[in-house]
Amino acid sequence: MGDFNKLEPVKAAQKFIGNYFPYCDGALLAGSVVRGEATITSDLDIVIFDKAYRSSYRESVIEDDWPIEVFVHNLNSYKDYFKSDYKRARPSLPRMVSEGIILKDNGVIDSIKCEAKELLSKGPEKWSTEIINTKRYFITDTIDDFIGCNNRAEGIFIANTLAELVSEFVLRTNNRWIGTSKWIIRSIRDYDTSFAEQFVEAFDIFYRDGAKDDVIQLVDEILYPYGGRLFDGFSLGKK
Repeated sequence: MGDFNKLEPVKAAQKFIGNYFPYCDGALLAGSVVRGEATITSDLDIVIFDKAYRSSYRESVIEDDWPIEVFVHNLNSYKDYFKSDYKRARPSLPRMVSEGIILKDNGVIDSIKCEAKELLSKGPEKWSTEIINTKRYFITDTIDDFIGCNNRAEGIFIANTLAELVSEFVLRTNNRWIGTSKWIIRSIRDYDTSFAEQFVEAFDIFYRDGAKDDVIQLVDEILYPYGGRLFDGFSLGKK
């Protein structure tokens, strides 16, 4: 981490648990420090399970020079978050639980970890043909804006939107979890490292040089198996 005054992540997390949640039923340390991806700005993600709490909550604190994100659940509330994460195809809590290092366990963690791992291996809900066509339409609308845009500033933000739409389309049509921010590219790499390189290179060329051809080609290749771009005949909500 580069800060030798800090406690080691596990020790810092255990101390935090001992100070603030000494009677909890279970606790996990998750996040980048567990995956070996920590940077100088990384925090500690700590998941608490405690039957004494009536509802779940999230809180951010600083202890022993560590920024800490604590996610507190009782022995039922986490299930609603698992369901919500499943529906939005962004398994934040299941991923934390699955990868988390056990800090404390009164016999509740194993079953919760099993639930998380089963959900992750299942993958998100399969997109219907209607959803795929709707996404094709919005990607088509955005790529048309991208192609026709002559304003550099506007083009950057159109490209940002296009990258998110396209990454979502590729991942969801291949039964993969999606993400936001850094988890977009992590999810794409998890799906296909070669495609991830092509994806990054196409957008990098545009951001660097303003050249659009690689992005346009990438989008068309992605849409082709599903019928290509969609505009003519698309309808939404008509009765």
